[in-house]
Amino acid sequence: MDVLNKYGCNRIFSEKLSGKKYKRTELDKCLDYLRKGDTLVITKLDRLGRTTKQLIELSQYLDEKNIDLEIIDMNINTKDAMGRMFFTMMSAFAELEANLLSERTKKGLESARSRGRMGGRPKFPKDKREMVISLYESEKYTINEIIRMTGVSRGTIYNMINSKSEKKIGEK
Repeated sequence: MDVLNKYGCNRIFSEKLSGKKYKRTELDKCLDYLRKGDTLVITKLDRLGRTTKQLIELSQYLDEKNIDLEIIDMNINTKDAMGRMFFTMMSAFAELEANLLSERTKKGLESARSRGRMGGRPKFPKDKREMVISLYESEKYTINEIIRMTGVSRGTIYNMINSKSEKKIGEK
């Protein structure tokens, strides 16, 4: 945000979702906001999209609308043919980088599993689960009292109760 402000951008859109997602509301708002002759300024290419296809489609859309694209950290501007060609090449590299990261992550998870590490949250102790459900079903205690007595969060308590209810429904 600071870089874009220093760069002199009039309006800044900040997306919270991953560049992998196709439906990104802030990007959609940004594209609706841009007009012929405007320049879309981004700090890094991976902020715009993760696949070459996504980036090229977006580049074509911007080109059709006569909107330039400027990528600050790469010093790319699509106002000229050289900038457009370099953007296309960098799009392919951005996709490669995302794919390599994904592969490394998968290999790391496989390696951890082979050593007995499963990841995720540890299982909630059965005896504590039974105690929470028992306290709740006794109807003698409020949720806040159960939280204080057990140290279990409100959300976890409700998840336990809902999961127990779903099991009962499935048994019938």
